[in-house]
Amino acid sequence: MAPSDLSDIGRLKFSDLPDAEALVAEVGWNQVRADWRIFLDFGTVYAVRGGERVVATAATLPFGGRCAWISMVLVRAGHRRHGLATRLLDRCIADITAAGIVPVLDATPAGRAVYAPLGFHDAWGFARLISQQRSIRPLGPDVVAIRPITDSVWPALCAYDAAVFGADRSQILTCMRGRLPSADLFAERDGRVVGLLLGRDGRTASHLGPLIADDDATAAALLDRALGQISGTVYVDLADAKVAVRAWLEASGFSLQRPFTRMLHHRRESFNDIGRTFAVIGPEFG
Repeated sequence: MAPSDLSDIGRLKFSDLPDAEALVAEVGWNQVRADWRIFLDFGTVYAVRGGERVVATAATLPFGGRCAWISMVLVRAGHRRHGLATRLLDRCIADITAAGIVPVLDATPAGRAVYAPLGFHDAWGFARLISQQRSIRPLGPDVVAIRPITDSVWPALCAYDAAVFGADRSQILTCMRGRLPSADLFAERDGRVVGLLLGRDGRTASHLGPLIADDDATAAALLDRALGQISGTVYVDLADAKVAVRAWLEASGFSLQRPFTRMLHHRRESFNDIGRTFAVIGPEFG
């Protein structure tokens, strides 16, 4: 189908979700309908239609009046190389910058080569680690108390996350909570929150993240508790700086699937407290 046969950029509707899910399945990504609902409920999903079908998408998701993620840039196989992804990306950048906030995205190596000429700068890297079978190595004595998340502690955990992420994303975390209950954990030391982990179900794997913690031992303790209760394939998108935790995960059966680079538009400094950022929610959510 030629570009002239495609409609202008519109908005994804709830009735389009089967088309959106088909785009994810075509490229082998992990998102499920609950992920698309987050974009529809709290952000914007742009769509290009070919006839009655959605053939391309791109999503934006704002956080706390500081930044907005760009993700879910997908084009159906028969409609690629017609500039649809570029058109959608330009629309996302224009809308975010017009709102006075910073566009952010997480790029694969191939995507990084596309985004850099558009004014995106590298901030820091992370790697998707994957495990299908695990043998979790003992950690030794507990360094913190690991507890399941309850409603009473939830506001404090959202505040802890906002201080590390650099913006309020409590609405998104609330949507994530409960999707993988065995991963809904927090760490406490002397009555103080020192770590947080959530997880979610996916089309191809369970995904652990965000993982934020005051130190390596706390991060590993949270992962250890969750992984002991999860079967099947697991993803962890771990910050490159966390070499000790990565070594522990690799010794437990994880391996590299692909690298990512966090990039900000016309800004080089990330909003994150990288010292306490261990694993991201995923490249689609930050």
